[in-house]
Amino acid sequence: MKIYKQKIRVQSKSQVEFLDITDKVEEIVGNSGIREGQVLIYAPHTSAGIIVNHNESMLLQDFMRVLYRLVPISDRYSHDLFELNRSKKSDGRSNGHSHCKTMLIGVSETLPIEGGKILLTERQNIFLAEMDGARNREIIIQIIGE
Repeated sequence: MKIYKQKIRVQSKSQVEFLDITDKVEEIVGNSGIREGQVLIYAPHTSAGIIVNHNESMLLQDFMRVLYRLVPISDRYSHDLFELNRSKKSDGRSNGHSHCKTMLIGVSETLPIEGGKILLTERQNIFLAEMDGARNREIIIQIIGE
């Protein structure tokens, strides 16, 4: 059993954004030398996650609309009351909504690898789902197999 790990760095430009990282992940899997196994795509963040879905612009707008409806920015979030939470230093962002959105989508996906390629259909793509941009983000790609 072999384990291969590499990091990807991406820059988001807007508050909620879906950044297609499929090509980068496929390249890393190809370079790993692992032919059969699994790839873990992990965002070590609390306000950004990883999803697999179709890269179609109108659908991505639908995702944003659903997230804004389920977790509206205008709602009141206790996390945003930094003056009451003296145990942590504020980064100046009122981003309770971003953490709640990420809770819904999750921070990782694990996908099978066969013949040195990720098993994705032609309509599936891997996205970093940014919920609190613009930010620099790091994604960990870990491949396990033979």
